[in-house]
Amino acid sequence: MDLRKLKTLIDLVAESGISELEVTEGESKVRIVKSATASHSQVVMMQQQPSAPVAQAPAAVAAPAVPAEAPVAAPAPVGHVVKSPMVGTFYRASAPGAAAFVEIGSTVKQGETICIIEAMKLLNEIEADASGVIKEILVENGQPVEFGQPLFIIG
Repeated sequence: MDLRKLKTLIDLVAESGISELEVTEGESKVRIVKSATASHSQVVMMQQQPSAPVAQAPAAVAAPAVPAEAPVAAPAPVGHVVKSPMVGTFYRASAPGAAAFVEIGSTVKQGETICIIEAMKLLNEIEADASGVIKEILVENGQPVEFGQPLFIIG
């Protein structure tokens, strides 16, 4: 099963009220269980082989890397941070080849469309939640974004 599909399924379970999800695709079977006490989900992948019983192997859980030296923290952005309200693909314009909704230095008003996030084949217009000037655009066009990921800095 594709890693992107797994990530999407894990995010779906984490954001929804369901506690368990099981998906079978071909010979692969994935079971995602949301733990009541932990903030992350457990993923168990099973593959059936024609002459062998079902084998269970837990998927690798990415552990945070421990750096040898603490990196110098980048200065915190000054201004209001517009965050992604959903998981999807970020687009700066309404169509390929069209002008971007905003550029660095653009003045925006609260409620004005500043980008689009495509999620499950639906195009969702994302509006500025504060008025000001676009100081930074933190995501590249066509890049996947996560829930809560910073998209813009409005100063």
